[in-house]
Amino acid sequence: MTFELVAENLLSANKINSQDIFVSLEELCTRKLDYGDLYFQSHINESWSLENGIIKEGNYHSDQGIGVRAIKGESTGFAYADQISIDSLRTSTNKARSIIFIQGSGKAKTLSRKKIQPFYSTTNPLLTFSSREKIDLLYRVNDIARSLDPRVIEVNATLTGSYEQILIASTDGDLATDIRPSVQFSISVLVEDHGKRERGRSGGGSRTDYNFFLNKDDFSKEIRIDYWSKEAVRIALLNLSSKEAPSGTFPVVLGSGWPGVLLHEAVGHGLEGDFNRRGTSIFTNMIGKKVASELCTIIDDGTIKDQRGSLSIDDEGTPGQYNVLIKNGILKKYMQDKMNARLMGTKSTGNGRRESYSYLPMPRMTNTYMLSGTSKIDDIIKSVDYGIYAVNFSGGQVDITSGKFVFSTSEAYLIKKGKIFTPIKNTTLIGSGLEVMQQISMVGDDLKMDQGMGICGKDGQNIPVGIGQPSMKLEKLTIGGTL
Repeated sequence: MTFELVAENLLSANKINSQDIFVSLEELCTRKLDYGDLYFQSHINESWSLENGIIKEGNYHSDQGIGVRAIKGESTGFAYADQISIDSLRTSTNKARSIIFIQGSGKAKTLSRKKIQPFYSTTNPLLTFSSREKIDLLYRVNDIARSLDPRVIEVNATLTGSYEQILIASTDGDLATDIRPSVQFSISVLVEDHGKRERGRSGGGSRTDYNFFLNKDDFSKEIRIDYWSKEAVRIALLNLSSKEAPSGTFPVVLGSGWPGVLLHEAVGHGLEGDFNRRGTSIFTNMIGKKVASELCTIIDDGTIKDQRGSLSIDDEGTPGQYNVLIKNGILKKYMQDKMNARLMGTKSTGNGRRESYSYLPMPRMTNTYMLSGTSKIDDIIKSVDYGIYAVNFSGGQVDITSGKFVFSTSEAYLIKKGKIFTPIKNTTLIGSGLEVMQQISMVGDDLKMDQGMGICGKDGQNIPVGIGQPSMKLEKLTIGGTL
């Protein structure tokens, strides 16, 4: 049913048929290429924002277009059009193949519809709530946050929803479609006490609809949107009472869930195929070698139900997959799209992703996380005589070539003699992904995925991703503080 719906909306509605698709692929094959594909996409999205009790914006945007790609070796011809029509398809096809000068007599393989296992619904989230109901959600969180403490002086919140339909046809015979819903909510709270101000943030999202926000969270057992409102206030107030962080090299305990962003940045990007094919990753030529503690098994999994990073198919038509990247510390594979997989003599792992029809796909993460261990979080804390407990991060950056990273915490605590002593702020974690992975000495039994806030940027393209991990102990890590 999904295929027929997408084909009707993207092709038939624009007076394009299956024969037109095949003719365009055959046109690509009149040049001596290794691979070519057509990418059709329609995307609608909306955004509602509240600032200080007032609905400031309600935006709606729709877009559709075609991207055509022709690949020969490491060279790519690419053209796109911001409309779907037979003329734009033909024009884009001719432009994309123009990079390849050698005439060919290849044939596009007969297109075969792929049998796809869906990992999310096909519901259009924009239609599940009325505009009034969406606005009322924002008023609700504003009222909750302000009712919790008189020191709350500012509440900003954003609600977004999107509905995307794609169709992919390629010279290797793949023909696939997908419908991708997505919703996301974020809240930022500013508190003030005697002239001192601090901010707290929270939120989440899913590949479902707006009802997700009014359902109970699996961990907190509270209605999600209420819980996130309280969390933003809690973190802001916590930072009001936080002490300055110490500087030096200490044991560090990372919390479960969102702290997996360190894993995502410091390790995940380094395992993407393009960096390793070019030899620019710290993990280049290390397949089969020990790159982490034997306690570490790291997964990239596009098959988690309703997770924002999940993909029933990637943006090249390859089904979403469960990929073991590192097993018991040994590097097993890289994440691949079709082009880099072909050049490296392997297969796509379902990680070919693009922001839209106007961008080229490249190897990208989906939902990346570490499997649980056997330790209890209380025992991990007790094992630290003096160190840091980092529960949440606000941001960070990494150099793929060296693996060096810098991360800032949004919630952290000082540990003394096996007990959480006091909240601390201005805490920066500094290290190298390869070295840090060797420093993991305890892994918790409490794997948790993030709440659905992950957005990953690479080469100017932003896509949704999932992040997760259990709590864990790093034997030593450099901390940049202010004391």
